[in-house]
Amino acid sequence: MKVSIITVCYNSESTIRDTIESVMKQTYDNIEYIIVDGNSSDGTMGVVNEYKDFINVIISEEDKGLYDAMNKGIGIASGDLIGVLNSDDILSSASMIDEIVVAARDHDGVFADVGFYDDTLSKKTRHYSSKGFCKEKFSRGFMPAHPSCYLSKDVISLVGRYSLEYKIAADFDYLVRVFLLPEVSLNYLDKEVVKMREGGVSTSGIAANIILNKEIMSSCKKNGLSCSWLSILSKYPEKLLGLIFK
Repeated sequence: MKVSIITVCYNSESTIRDTIESVMKQTYDNIEYIIVDGNSSDGTMGVVNEYKDFINVIISEEDKGLYDAMNKGIGIASGDLIGVLNSDDILSSASMIDEIVVAARDHDGVFADVGFYDDTLSKKTRHYSSKGFCKEKFSRGFMPAHPSCYLSKDVISLVGRYSLEYKIAADFDYLVRVFLLPEVSLNYLDKEVVKMREGGVSTSGIAANIILNKEIMSSCKKNGLSCSWLSILSKYPEKLLGLIFK
């Protein structure tokens, strides 16, 4: 089984080396690695080009943002299983893709857990568990951890691309559409598969969270799911547990 990993980046000079090397260290030997850069103005591409013999596809050009870049990567990917690894995150162990492939057998994809860490990726600040996830949880603003999701090419062909109408919640909307596919079979892997640095666009303050929640409600409505501010706010006590039991 070929696994495509897509990393999108923009001005990620300080972190992307860790990301690339976490892919290089994987023991699984059938990986297609794709990097889509948004025409960075710092030294990102200098770092990327140091690894050009390892990376299968490199694109560097202006785009319409994070999700447009992800769509470019999906359009190129030829793997049987496709996932996204952000340019400030790393795979949590060298055997992670092996474990994902095993978990994906006889299923349409895999979702798992992620951990949030400081800039050095040494101190864990929060755990995000996808355990027990079902599509009803979307109405409360929950989603499986997006960087933990590896989906079959057939599923991706059915669900289409990330919607560019959302600034922050396009990954939420994308996974809503995946889970609403009839008879889709996604397997939960009880592992922390990705270490994420704190400070992503969806976790960067109150204003961003207001936008995120508005977009979540819009996506739920568009996809026929009930959702309200009351149901959205009900997720925060559960998220607090992720800070306590990290």
